[in-house]
Amino acid sequence: MKIHFYALGLLAALFCLPVSAADFDRSAVQQLLAKADQSHPAQLRRKDLTGLDLSGLDFRNADLWGSDLRNANLSNSDLSGLNLDLTVMSKINLSGANLSNTSIFGVHMGGANLSNANLTGSRFIANLDRSNLSHANLSHADWGVDMKNQPMGLMRVSLNNVNLSGANLADANLNRALMRHANLSGSMLKNAVLFGVDLSGADLTDADLSGADLSESKLEDADFTGANVAGTRFGVVNNKAVLKRLNAAKNLDAAIFD
Repeated sequence: MKIHFYALGLLAALFCLPVSAADFDRSAVQQLLAKADQSHPAQLRRKDLTGLDLSGLDFRNADLWGSDLRNANLSNSDLSGLNLDLTVMSKINLSGANLSNTSIFGVHMGGANLSNANLTGSRFIANLDRSNLSHANLSHADWGVDMKNQPMGLMRVSLNNVNLSGANLADANLNRALMRHANLSGSMLKNAVLFGVDLSGADLTDADLSGADLSESKLEDADFTGANVAGTRFGVVNNKAVLKRLNAAKNLDAAIFD
């Protein structure tokens, strides 16, 4: 039986329905973190942390699995290497946060602020529609579909209408992602795996797509003005006219169409 991807957001919410106001305040969280180590992590699992100012804190020795972080401020915090699967993170502020090698699976993060965040090596399968990831570092991130592990139907990252301007996605895997009308202007996509991505209406102006794989992607009305497409693999494109301003791209003669 296939379950729609966005139903996972509801599943996540069921794990951490708040029974009252936030379970802790900032001071209480800081006390838990101060006592924690890798063997005895701060127990914040399934806790209600909605709306709290948790900016600048080190959560590397914390268990935040399934917690409710809606509208919380975790800007400039360190969450590297954590398992944040099934957390509730809509409209969360993670600007400047360290999320390198972090796992976020089955999470709704619509409207989140991840500008300037460190997302290198992270693994996301989440809904980030309308989020701000401007100047974020997603190099070597694995946000693509794992075709060998789809027990609930096709589960993929959703990045529709996101702001990825100036972001670093070099060597990132985003295969089959939804990126309709995404703003990727000035972004670094060198050697990125964009196979089967829906980039309809995306803004790719001045992006570096050199060596990227765009095979089987949906590129209708995507704007390639000033984009570097040297070595970019487009695959078979029956009608290049649907690729907006492709003729205004750089190094078009070095792009690969097959």
